[in-house]
Amino acid sequence: MSEIDELFPQPRHVDRFDADVRCSAPVEVVHDPSLPEQGYEVHVTADRAVLTHADDDGRRYGEQTLDQLRADDGTLPAVDIRDHPDIAVRGAMLDVSRDRVPTRSTLERLVGILAAARYNHLQLYVEHTFAYRDHEDVWRDASPLTVSDMEWLDDLCEAHGIELVTNQNSFGHMGRWLALDRYRPRAECPDGVEIVPGVRWPPGVLAPTEENAAFALDLVREQMAAVRSRTVNIGCDETFELGRGASASRVAEVGLGIVYGEHLARLVRPLLEHGCAVQVWADVLAHHPDARALLPEGDVTALVWNYDPPGAPVPELRPRQAALLDALGIDLAEPADFASRLAPFADSGIATWVVPGTSSWNSLVGRLDDARANLLDAARAGAAAGVGGFLVTDWGDGGHHQPPSVSDPAWLYGGAVAWCAETNADLDVAAVVDRAVTGDATGTIGRVLDEIGAVHGRTGAVVRNASPLCAALFPHHGLMVGGTADPDAVREVIVTLERARDELARARPTAADGGTIVAELDVAIGLARHGALRMLGGAAPDELRADLAALIEPYREAWLDRSRPGGLADSVAHLERTLATYA
Repeated sequence: MSEIDELFPQPRHVDRFDADVRCSAPVEVVHDPSLPEQGYEVHVTADRAVLTHADDDGRRYGEQTLDQLRADDGTLPAVDIRDHPDIAVRGAMLDVSRDRVPTRSTLERLVGILAAARYNHLQLYVEHTFAYRDHEDVWRDASPLTVSDMEWLDDLCEAHGIELVTNQNSFGHMGRWLALDRYRPRAECPDGVEIVPGVRWPPGVLAPTEENAAFALDLVREQMAAVRSRTVNIGCDETFELGRGASASRVAEVGLGIVYGEHLARLVRPLLEHGCAVQVWADVLAHHPDARALLPEGDVTALVWNYDPPGAPVPELRPRQAALLDALGIDLAEPADFASRLAPFADSGIATWVVPGTSSWNSLVGRLDDARANLLDAARAGAAAGVGGFLVTDWGDGGHHQPPSVSDPAWLYGGAVAWCAETNADLDVAAVVDRAVTGDATGTIGRVLDEIGAVHGRTGAVVRNASPLCAALFPHHGLMVGGTADPDAVREVIVTLERARDELARARPTAADGGTIVAELDVAIGLARHGALRMLGGAAPDELRADLAALIEPYREAWLDRSRPGGLADSVAHLERTLATYA
């Protein structure tokens, strides 16, 4: 494989390449603002090397390309490259609110991966894990991000050409706050709500009031004060309780969309007035045109999210689960492609971004094939629609049991297809993982991640936005599972996982965290195998108990190598709940 084939991301145009012609001349750098935004050109002959760039970003990406082409002796091959991105803003969002708050070294590792994949935007999804001055009771046990952490990370991102953007959910997903007596009166449903008979949820949504808007905006502003960017994601997704409590009479009078839109405007307008650009999740807006009509004019972006690949199967759910989704207004039969998800906003005048995901959450070992299809669809549909940005999310639902390295392939692939989908659609992401992240010359870690990232779809069961192995390990999570597992297929999955675990021993990573990568993947594969054993059935409870118990302490150790201690007990509690069923 030549230097040009190993370029990451693959450039848009390579007009000429001759590895036999070498250039040792210093690189001449030329600014040419006529090039496309963030674009660059590289022209190398035997006696001259020229990097032409549109702007600072273009120079950074051009130099990144030259660094990859440069041989150990410092020479460059003869080459002509023209390159620029499909989508201007290529962002990543890491969930730091579902138990796992990363250490600084883990954040630094992530920034390095994002820079290599040409991301230029980063958000940390916060519900309660920021050290707010006057709210220690909500973050005390979470090992939260501090002002100092955010200032440090902002400087690090700035040095890599990445904008660090505040993310603070401000309407729904407020359960950690509303579980405390001090904040519970702010809830739409302070005593919780029975969504369907027998299914009662604790309070999670703020009542749509002026007082609650002021409360949420104070949280937003406190976080924003720690970073340079004036862009903020205020969330406001999945407000399922709205209209079931404090706002019930108002919703009955004017409708859910109006009530949601009125409160969203309370949050958005003051931020716009202070010169901020505001992002909101698009799920409620997509289904309520009356809410879209109430959005204040200005720099507001709807983040259109979808985490399934196009044509994702619809599982046949148990009656209670089907009734719950129906009560929440969730229709799994809706098209799972970005062109369809963008359609409600086509003539709205509202700016949009596409938001796919790593597909790592609720998977233990990844769903890499789903992630690739989802990310590529987002990149293609987003470019075709002219969206302003592409935001890859890495969620931590259910205890954030997947380790960071499980998401590495999706981070890399997402950045590459957002840069240029045409040349990176078929990227050998396993090879890129080992070249750009692990330094494993044996190619083992990338290959293992590729193998384990496909087992979720081989059991015969049908699951949306999760792996059946994770669903089997944590039956109390209520994941959307349908169909019946095929015992022979599950046995093959177990064999694949055991083989992958054995292969890890042959890995030779040279990255500073290489040992941690191997250790955390070993635990993750062990947990996935345990889920498969539960799916297969037939194992004695004592055997299952011993198998899972042997994984819990290594899980703790791997967690603490990457993440802060706050949240670890909550994450482990999910494993211990399953362990208790073997007593």
